[in-house]
Amino acid sequence: MNKTKSQTSNGKFRTRLGMVIMLVGFVIFLIGAVPDLFGLDRSPVIGFVQITVFLIGLAFICLGGYISMNALWNNHPKTILADIGLRLVSTGFVIAAISGLADVFGFGTQISPQIPYYGPWQAMGVLVGEIVIILGFIFLIPFRIEPKDSDPPTNSKKFTEPSSTEIVFE
Repeated sequence: MNKTKSQTSNGKFRTRLGMVIMLVGFVIFLIGAVPDLFGLDRSPVIGFVQITVFLIGLAFICLGGYISMNALWNNHPKTILADIGLRLVSTGFVIAAISGLADVFGFGTQISPQIPYYGPWQAMGVLVGEIVIILGFIFLIPFRIEPKDSDPPTNSKKFTEPSSTEIVFE
């Protein structure tokens, strides 16, 4: 399949756009996860705003990653594995968001409704969500080898009748 110049440049643009969105998301994620890198640490505990900021950053990372990975499939049909990968990215983000904000939703370990607590169980849930996201991105990688224009098509092999017990392909 020959790609036109506009299809190739469109794919490059989408890949670059996704990478920029991922980079912005990574900076937002770092601001939320490690605010003292930017001189923004005001509290010894991880609070609601900090959790929300790193989850927003994670959402941008997921969105940008999906845009970039989708651009790699430029006008080719996606495999079932790639569709599962998209759903795993979405599911991983939901796992991370629900785990990170468990106290806000009322099923976390902190009984007091005044200050949400980001403890080891919430951290483990966010980590599991991030691992599911990574697995989804791995499934979105287009593992295919495109034949060069000079190569003959691979599906043009003809089956010939076997002579004795040998099967011959030409």
